[in-house]
Amino acid sequence: MSNNPNCCRLRFIKTPLLYFISQQFSIAAIQTVLLLAFFISSCFTASAQPVNNHKYNVLFIGNSYTYVNNLPLITANVAASACDTLVYDANAIGGYTLEMHIQNSTTLSKIATGTWDYVVLQEQSQLPSFSFAEVDTEVFPYARYLDSLIHAENSCGKTMFYMTWGRKNGDTMNCPTWPPVCTYTGMDSLLYLRYMMMADSNNSVVSPVGAVRRYIRDHYPAIELYQADESHPTEAGTYAAACCFYTAIFKKDPMLISYDFTLPSADAANIRTAVRHVVYDSMAKWHIGKYDPAALFTSSAGTGNNVTFTNSSVNAASYFWSFGDGQYSVVNSPAHHYSSAGTYDVFLAAINCGKSDTLHSVVTIYPTGIIHQQPASDEFTIAPNPSHGALSISSPSFLSHSYDLVIYNSIGRVVYHSTTCHQQKQETDLSELPNGVFFISLAENGQVVFRDKFFKW
Repeated sequence: MSNNPNCCRLRFIKTPLLYFISQQFSIAAIQTVLLLAFFISSCFTASAQPVNNHKYNVLFIGNSYTYVNNLPLITANVAASACDTLVYDANAIGGYTLEMHIQNSTTLSKIATGTWDYVVLQEQSQLPSFSFAEVDTEVFPYARYLDSLIHAENSCGKTMFYMTWGRKNGDTMNCPTWPPVCTYTGMDSLLYLRYMMMADSNNSVVSPVGAVRRYIRDHYPAIELYQADESHPTEAGTYAAACCFYTAIFKKDPMLISYDFTLPSADAANIRTAVRHVVYDSMAKWHIGKYDPAALFTSSAGTGNNVTFTNSSVNAASYFWSFGDGQYSVVNSPAHHYSSAGTYDVFLAAINCGKSDTLHSVVTIYPTGIIHQQPASDEFTIAPNPSHGALSISSPSFLSHSYDLVIYNSIGRVVYHSTTCHQQKQETDLSELPNGVFFISLAENGQVVFRDKFFKW
């Protein structure tokens, strides 16, 4: 197949470059600035502290499916409405393939800035749905090359593939020579498959916009996702993509979003529901978080009160241990001596590129020198997590038992202690604690029955 965008199999209806050709401020641009200012101001408390704010730098590499309606900007607005920050740049050129991007000096220079948390790759809208032989030579090698370049230039950056969608009634242009794309379902299914193959083979994340659009078509058919060309997104289609990207990048519930773009509030709410069902409720399916640090360890007894901790964490570059007796270590798999028998809360933080995951486990050392590592209980739940200060701990056991409730900071120091009352839900005010990661422990008669971590922002 030719790579010429003007040949019959890659002939596209061009949509104006809406935000690349603007030479002066428009009313819409001024409204956007005022909207962002409103979101920013609403995300601060009376003490001028930001609420639950996360920031990511994202580069969008693609074509008209990226620039129509200015998807990067709408994604930034969506994030701002949820008190998060998306700093973005883009190189999106109509009809462009990934192969064209690897020869584009602007694309290469933007990737080379080395500041991106994510670089989004969007292939030409039809190409990944063609035969495997064509995709294997015209798509996969260039996705692999760009992914390697992204990692080489951005030590902590990740590739995110922008899963696009089938045309409204299939690809009528290519139907005579490649029947599988004759219907929306056939074309969309092939795009789904090929984007997942790209993500799998490059250990990358997917923003499953195509899957979200299919859910909307099935459950909210009155929402029009296609322009008259049956290919490019309407404002509703771009909003669905923006909510999808927000959830994939920030790993947060799209129900936090309060920005409706230009949509009726009911349509915007239904789109957010679709994103929650497809993306947020199934993040592992799209590899979201799969390549983040994950802490895991086991322990074994040595002589006396010596314990060896075996670290089996993944995707981490450094570690921080707190042994529960005031001592800590940054060794990968440390050995530790306890001065006496007892029960200790041991914490491990696995860290990489500013992200961390923490596991804590109760280790009991008996006078005989035998140890026992106790797993967590599912009987107790804590919410919300993350918390702004108010924390609820729920369990039916609270009605018939009293527990010592202890909260530790990241180095194992006790920052809060109380005894639970005989109520199923225990409300705890942690507003005076600083922001960070904390660990909670519940013990009955000196025996720890539950431990977990939570985040305060």
